[in-house]
Amino acid sequence: MTTTRREFLTVAAGGLGAAAIPGTETPAGERPTQRPPTDQFDPWLEVDPQAIRHNVETVARLVGGRPILAVAKNNAYGLGIEIAGPMLDRLPQIAGLAVVRADEAFRLRGARVRKPVLLMGRCDPSEAVALARLDVSLAASDDADAAGLARAAARAMRRVTTHLYVDTGMSRMGLPWQRAVAWARGFAAERPLRIGGMFTELTEDPDFDREQVRRLETIAGALKSAGIAVGQLHAASSDAVMGLPETFLDLVRPGIALYGGYPNEQSRATNSLRCAFRLKARVVRVEHLDAGEGVNYHRRWRATQPTWVATLAIGHVDGYPSGAGKGAEVLIGDRLHRVIGGVSASHTIVEVGSEATVRVGDVATLVGPDRPELHPNEIASRAQYGGYDMFMHLSPGLRRVVVS
Repeated sequence: MTTTRREFLTVAAGGLGAAAIPGTETPAGERPTQRPPTDQFDPWLEVDPQAIRHNVETVARLVGGRPILAVAKNNAYGLGIEIAGPMLDRLPQIAGLAVVRADEAFRLRGARVRKPVLLMGRCDPSEAVALARLDVSLAASDDADAAGLARAAARAMRRVTTHLYVDTGMSRMGLPWQRAVAWARGFAAERPLRIGGMFTELTEDPDFDREQVRRLETIAGALKSAGIAVGQLHAASSDAVMGLPETFLDLVRPGIALYGGYPNEQSRATNSLRCAFRLKARVVRVEHLDAGEGVNYHRRWRATQPTWVATLAIGHVDGYPSGAGKGAEVLIGDRLHRVIGGVSASHTIVEVGSEATVRVGDVATLVGPDRPELHPNEIASRAQYGGYDMFMHLSPGLRRVVVS
């Protein structure tokens, strides 16, 4: 019989404690190495722990030193949860990590993340038991969750910490705020449960977000007056961290900012984050085109004069936007080259110029901190793509390399 990762983690947690869990199988694309590849033509991703440290310190200053609950959802915003999770775990400003899927919580514990982990999404009863044994806090967002989590705590034979997810107006997840006081009383009555926090999700409409926070604080105040401890309140995402101090509460809960991305253009203009990754590929073909010749499907770009072009072994399947030919540039050596034509699944073509100044095997940086033109928000703007997508659509199959 084959033992699953979750079963292994659960047994390890019962016998060793979560902090002593050995590493488990990691997807091939996410095995970190310390040196960039020198002999492969497949694209890769370099992750910079110093950039993550810088971004965490920047956020900590913005929020006046409040603890940070680092959101590591969606594979740590594309950087690789087994890689970025431990990097965040080591930083003193990080109070814990938050994810939205059960598998991500298991993977964080498997990567030896020791700080508190909060699963903000839902999980099935068996997952709840296994996660409780790994000391993962579980979010409650439904009327039936008090009883369900109490049963999970009994099966796990340990007290379960829960954070109450209150819908204060976003209308996506959580219990509607009008019913939250009575609902929270039910959790306080369940002896196997401990309320570790209460949180909401903001809409990025500043005036309404202030109202959302007022609603959450009103609920917390009513419960405290009744002698019910609600733990730490949290609401502020990266967007709020960069411009809405009224939402900071006890914890802040940023995501993309920790990895060097900006939630909007206004925050990009007023802050100094560092992109924590470089998306790289090699040149696999260099060829000369005559005037009138086109490239890639539909020949959307055609040479107006004789020119050299280079093909890179990377495409939209790897997370590089298919619309990059609308104005994005790529760094090869010390020169920027514009992307031409449409980006296909596995290839990107750039214009080199009148001289063949690049060679097969040269390394190209498509996204990263080295030039303003390569910042993920800038690439997204030029490619008419989502800034968040530049991170979250990075393929899990990319080889990931930890660099300093």
